[in-house]
Amino acid sequence: MTDSRHSATATTVAAETGGNPVAPAGARTAADVVTPTLVARLTRGVVGSGRTRNHTPFTGEKLADLPESTPADVALAFERAREAQRAWAEVPARERAAVLLRFHDLVLARHTEVVDLIQLETGKARLHAHEEVQSVAVAARHYGRKGPAYLRPKSHTGVIPTLTKVTELRQPRGVVGQIAPWNYPFELSVGDALPAFVAGNAVVMKPDTETALTALWAREQMIEAGLPKEVWQVVLGEGPVVGPAVVAHADYVSFTGSTRTGREVAQGAAARLVGCSLELGGKNAMLVLHDADVEKAAAGAIRGAYSSAGQLCISIERLYVHESIADEFTERFVARTRAMRLGTGLAYGADMGSLVSERQLETVTRHVEEAVAKGATVLAGGRPRPDIGPLFYEPTVLEGVEAPMAVCTEETFGPVVSVYRFRDEDEAVERANATPYGLNSSVWTTNARRGAAVAARLRTGTVNINEGYAAAYGSAQSPMGGMGDSGLGRRHGSEGILKYTEAQTVAHQRILPMGPAFGMTDEKYAEFMTRSLRVMKALRLR
Repeated sequence: MTDSRHSATATTVAAETGGNPVAPAGARTAADVVTPTLVARLTRGVVGSGRTRNHTPFTGEKLADLPESTPADVALAFERAREAQRAWAEVPARERAAVLLRFHDLVLARHTEVVDLIQLETGKARLHAHEEVQSVAVAARHYGRKGPAYLRPKSHTGVIPTLTKVTELRQPRGVVGQIAPWNYPFELSVGDALPAFVAGNAVVMKPDTETALTALWAREQMIEAGLPKEVWQVVLGEGPVVGPAVVAHADYVSFTGSTRTGREVAQGAAARLVGCSLELGGKNAMLVLHDADVEKAAAGAIRGAYSSAGQLCISIERLYVHESIADEFTERFVARTRAMRLGTGLAYGADMGSLVSERQLETVTRHVEEAVAKGATVLAGGRPRPDIGPLFYEPTVLEGVEAPMAVCTEETFGPVVSVYRFRDEDEAVERANATPYGLNSSVWTTNARRGAAVAARLRTGTVNINEGYAAAYGSAQSPMGGMGDSGLGRRHGSEGILKYTEAQTVAHQRILPMGPAFGMTDEKYAEFMTRSLRVMKALRLR
């Protein structure tokens, strides 16, 4: 028998079985993947005068020693990036975008490498780690193909048609400061940086130290694809130390993380009069309407609630089920939850992996224990699994949850979902919207028209019909982001790249000036303009 708390080898057990799982012969370990040679290669060029380290959630063991940056190191990184950005901005947009298409091919050819790193740094099940590869490839292809068109100069009608030629240009902001989270270290690092590069910016990124190797691997592939290495700078260190330094130097800030920290980032950016985009927390709801396909909805709820062990900003934490099908749905959902396999292996097969930190485990445990103490019922899960790994927690279903239980209103960010019953759609929509958050929601129905009508009433940045989160998030041409306490700005689509630019209007006045001419008095000019404006309205000019 092998104690999985001390070996990052493959272990897979059902969510509610006991025992100490056996590691299959020949299973790869963290040491097989994260070699000194790999770490030295990936950290080359990182600006940092100190030393720090990261660990794998699977076992708690150290993965790598890494450079640690000081505020002075951050300033140096911005200096280097700013110098490189000037030349990068002069490269035609199509050539900048071509880097993303080459990166796309490298990622798909080497996806096993990065999936290994994602798993080791986050503790995810392998399929959930591969979702990041899929998302990054989609974003790289989209902005590699569409980026130049988004940035192309646009002609507009002037105040006096034919006499005024107006062109809208998109200028890069300069150096983007990006603070990336630990939960999706590939998708939310390079995935958010790709449009910034196409727009002609440089990036200084602070990934979470515990998931830095994944972001550094992405940087290495981008450089091989043709990105000048100085255009993408990486700094590492404690968030309260390095984060404010990034905000203090950036020309624009991209942040993904908690709502509390997002407010601090917004205040720092506002003080300097620079823009920011913030993708923050959520307490996302899934509505199962009376005519939903119960089996499909139960399967969708598993994906929506437990992907990446629930450590996904857009994952489902609240399930509202119509009372007419609530018993059947709950029975099927609970059965599927209990059958889930938990695992630590660098191989496909596990349905869910680990939480990422002691802090996350403490939050999940506290939310569940408090809810039970106040009268909630555990239908599945509800306990840590140290026999599998130090940070594992079973996928959990709660019933009887109500305010003021923390799990009712606060973001748990773990594998815990609460089931509620409703009588009609008005009640379901009202309860789903009864939160300061507004990131993602899900509606399940066999009636497309009903689904669209309910979706339009939900106050969230994305809504998925008959899917938990992936349909909306994976639609790279469509904006994704939050309302309310879930953030500002959008990623993906035109908004996802134009936010990294400054709009510049260039107006060329021809023949006549914008004022009295040819001996016209002020009064005659005013009369002429009054008649002209009436004519333009009659001609339906915009």
